[in-house]
Amino acid sequence: MKKPKRAGAAKAKKGRKTSASRSKAAPRRLAKRSAKPARRGAPAADDARATIRGLRSKLKEAERRVAELEAAADTDFLLEIPNRRGFERELARAIAYMKRYRASGALIVLDVDRLKPINDSFGHAAGDEVLKAIAATLTRQVRASDVVGRLGGDEFALLLWNLSETDAKAKAATLEQAIDELSFAFRGQRVTAGASAGVALLGAQSDAGRALEEADAAMYVRKAHRRHEPRIRLVSN
Repeated sequence: MKKPKRAGAAKAKKGRKTSASRSKAAPRRLAKRSAKPARRGAPAADDARATIRGLRSKLKEAERRVAELEAAADTDFLLEIPNRRGFERELARAIAYMKRYRASGALIVLDVDRLKPINDSFGHAAGDEVLKAIAATLTRQVRASDVVGRLGGDEFALLLWNLSETDAKAKAATLEQAIDELSFAFRGQRVTAGASAGVALLGAQSDAGRALEEADAAMYVRKAHRRHEPRIRLVSN
């Protein structure tokens, strides 16, 4: 009768081992189950990162486009130099710098003397060619730190750094001479333009609007002195 007891004891021991092994396996199954959502969430995280990268790329492209539009709004489309808006912005920045660092400069407003007769005689395409040549001439006559702009029509402006009154007036005369010497051929005829320049000094006490008015007034005084010259000179080739 003792043998069955041993068998029962063995079965009981075996049952305890089985339940123990099941209890040990349970945490493993739970760990595996809990790990599954993490693997499922990985593609979602990758998609989110890809979306963020795409949004950042679009933002950079939008910022680049805005910068291009702002630059275009400040640039004369024909001459590729600052227009009135762009030049006035540069002038305001320059005066702010001068106020802070006690620097100085000069503003020259220059008006083409005989552009209207050229437009009337040969068309606006000829006038555009004259304006392009004048813009290129003015740009060659100044330093890289200076600014040449078109205020509108046949009127230009130059922002020049670190010039005394004597040097600024001498520079204005040089610019007039350089434009007077330009020559163009339209419909078999040789045409010359001309320019009148006015100067205003810039410094720590300057105001952008007042400086433009002062240089503009000086330009008209200079233009009055040049009225004795022919309005347009046509010479057959």
